[in-house]
Amino acid sequence: MARVTPLPKTDDQTALGERLFWTRRVSLTTRILALNIIALALMAGSLFYLDSYRKQLLAERFNLARSEAEIAAEALIGANPAQREALLARVGKDQELRLRLYDRRGALVADSFALAPPSFSFVDPAHEPWLKGAARLLDRIMDFALGARPIPAYRDPAIESAAAWPELAAAHAAARTVVFERYAPDRTPVITAAAPIEPGGATLLTTRNARDITQSVRDARQTLAIVLAAALLLSVQLSLFLARTIVRPLRTLVRAAVRVWLGRERAVVVPRLPERGDEIGLLARAVSDMTAALRQRIDAVESFAADVAHEIKNPLASLRSALESLEKVSDPAVRQQLGAIAAHDVQRIDRLVTEIADASRIDAELSRTTFVPVDLAVMTAAMITAREQRASNAGMRIELTAPDPGRAIVSGDPSRLERVVENLLDNAVSFSPPAGLIAVAIARRDDRVELSVSDAGPGIAADQREKVFERFHSLRPAGESFGSHSGLGLAIARTIVAAHDGTLVAAARDDGEAGARLIASLPSR
Repeated sequence: MARVTPLPKTDDQTALGERLFWTRRVSLTTRILALNIIALALMAGSLFYLDSYRKQLLAERFNLARSEAEIAAEALIGANPAQREALLARVGKDQELRLRLYDRRGALVADSFALAPPSFSFVDPAHEPWLKGAARLLDRIMDFALGARPIPAYRDPAIESAAAWPELAAAHAAARTVVFERYAPDRTPVITAAAPIEPGGATLLTTRNARDITQSVRDARQTLAIVLAAALLLSVQLSLFLARTIVRPLRTLVRAAVRVWLGRERAVVVPRLPERGDEIGLLARAVSDMTAALRQRIDAVESFAADVAHEIKNPLASLRSALESLEKVSDPAVRQQLGAIAAHDVQRIDRLVTEIADASRIDAELSRTTFVPVDLAVMTAAMITAREQRASNAGMRIELTAPDPGRAIVSGDPSRLERVVENLLDNAVSFSPPAGLIAVAIARRDDRVELSVSDAGPGIAADQREKVFERFHSLRPAGESFGSHSGLGLAIARTIVAAHDGTLVAAARDDGEAGARLIASLPSR
């Protein structure tokens, strides 16, 4: 396999490659998935909002605990021991609190859980289902991710005294209510509030297990997680669908292009995707048309190469035969005749090489040429005059019928259009009888300009009118020297006319007389 040498990159291509380095080894499907999942990941950041939601609930519950402790403390001021115990039992039952009263020495005076059945109890995690354990683990992960401050665990003291509760000392020192937060065994918040009943006197401690805060946060997190999971699943499915609609046809096109490149299949069918009206469909049809044009060009090159080899082989064989015979004969007349044959063959080869080189360059040169306005009538008249001055018409008379200047303007390459006229006139001269008349007519027909060249020769049979434009096809008149024409003149003329969006056809003369008529039609400017 031939080695493929990459073209040097331009500055723009290099800069683009540097900017898109991350896309070099990442498939299109992965990129689509990544972009959609990144958007969902940004949405998942709303999980962090739950921490602020939890803090807001705790702040409200702290305010409630402070208010409850202060109200209860005020109610206990001036009450006798029996009234205090009754008040503690009733408030603890109604508000689901545990109230403990400590005297000024820090000794426990009264406990609502001892005065009445406990209004709440802590949950033992060992007896909860595994889902609760998973929820607690997720709570810890969220606290770690958010960098939440550590919260101590709640433990009832072995010996009840004010010294076991730092909030009591803080409340006495600040002479105001102090609220603390701890975690119960099941990792739900336990809120304690210490309120001084009188300066330097007794202190009230309230305790509440706010399990509803944890449940509210977990419910909100679960709802958001379900929404995110559903959105993620839908996004992945849509991303895969989008990737399939984009990547699958692209891969099909790539496989077809690789088969064309490798050349292992003669007729590779590149899918045109006619059902798709988007950019991929346009790309598929463009690649298909490009492949078809490339295949036609390759076929034309192969056919042209075969024809060139065949055409050059004939004069080379004749030249070889003449040179080999020249060494074997001594008759001067025969040697002169053989030399003339060799010279004729050399001229024929030279003419063939020149015409072949010109024919092979036409397409490439015309693709780079900038078309300009050309007055076909003025150009043809000048060419006929120049041919007469060079005596290129072999005694033929050329008669031109053309409209006024400015009426037959076409857009094209002047030198190539001159070549078309020259080839058509040469063809007419070669087929016309001595002193014959060649009629050249230029006319404007709607939005096209027609140039016709009619000769007085034998004409072209109907079944041969397309073959005369084939390369190396030459059906010369009787008596004309062999090899004096390459058979490329009309083929070159048609190639040039086609490159100008025109047509070149052969027809019979419109006046019914013998002869051929070649008509070139070009778009007017």
